[in-house]
Amino acid sequence: MSNPYVGILVNDSLFAGIPLGNTQYEAIRFYEDAGKLYGLTPCYFRIHDVHMKTMKVYAYVKDGQHFIRKWSDLPKVIHNRAIYLDSSSARILEAWTQQGVTLFNRWNRYSKMRIHEILMKNESIRPHLPCTFPATIENVKAMMDSFDTLIIKPTNSSIGRGVMKLERQGNLWKLLYPVNMKLSNRTWRTLKFRQHLPLLLRRRIVRSSYMVQQCLPLATVDGSPFDLRVSVQRGNDGSWGVTGIIAKVASRKHFLTNVAQGGRVSSLSDILNNHYPQLDPETVCLQMTNFALLVAKHLSTELPNLADLGLDIAMTNDGFPLFIECNGKDQRYSFREANMQECWKATYFNPIAYAKFILDGGTPPC
Repeated sequence: MSNPYVGILVNDSLFAGIPLGNTQYEAIRFYEDAGKLYGLTPCYFRIHDVHMKTMKVYAYVKDGQHFIRKWSDLPKVIHNRAIYLDSSSARILEAWTQQGVTLFNRWNRYSKMRIHEILMKNESIRPHLPCTFPATIENVKAMMDSFDTLIIKPTNSSIGRGVMKLERQGNLWKLLYPVNMKLSNRTWRTLKFRQHLPLLLRRRIVRSSYMVQQCLPLATVDGSPFDLRVSVQRGNDGSWGVTGIIAKVASRKHFLTNVAQGGRVSSLSDILNNHYPQLDPETVCLQMTNFALLVAKHLSTELPNLADLGLDIAMTNDGFPLFIECNGKDQRYSFREANMQECWKATYFNPIAYAKFILDGGTPPC
């Protein structure tokens, strides 16, 4: 008897690279290795590869050393690694679940404002959150009266795209902003003003959804702020666990820690040992782990089918965790860049282990 299928829902560009062996940042060979361990066969497809009337899917499956496309029943458990934001796709995914399919991380691009509002409901998490409001003109002005440095970011972007910084300098304010929203953007400009918000800023926050936040007092490495990417996933018993923690350090020319924006990676233990000798690395790691699990468990009480998250968490100079944002489609390559091979591999094994748990009839705890 052949192994049951587990579905991996992917986007067009990754799908096109599968037969060529070019799957960009996704190391699907680890899905294959995990499938062998747990007795499952991964199959890779896009949303439009599913025939709704028959609930069949035309997917890539590993056959020897190559991938071939073949028709099969739509898997009963699917891990969503694509982003579908349109209402038509949402209806299709809902139809799958109505047919008994478990689609974990079904929706993986939640508004940053919504995540903040959910986390604010938890009294234990609240002290770790920055003061945050929707970025209306009135709210930005009010926040300027309360804080000397603000972060203004799109509520629905990722990898640091579109983030602006507003900083008081004596009697003036300085706005640091990217010239465009492209991931490839490397050009930043500044505007200085006294009281009236620059037209560029007003236009951006009126035309698109932004949020304005207190700039958190992030710990630094040689003057550059750093934060942590914490991979939090459900595993073979259905419960949440921390798969790995990697530090991301902003470049000397920038305030963003995102690797895609020029940040570099490092292990947390190296940073603590070399720059924060007064802190115990084991204690700090435990604090970050416990906080990440608290966040994941709380989010899963309101957001259905969560199983794979990348949390950005910073810390103060004394090791206090500070929440930055939640990523529903974790970019796992930071662990690869830091040569943390086992953690990188585990980020692929855990979703397959969780799929096995669901296929065996398991019910995940919150």
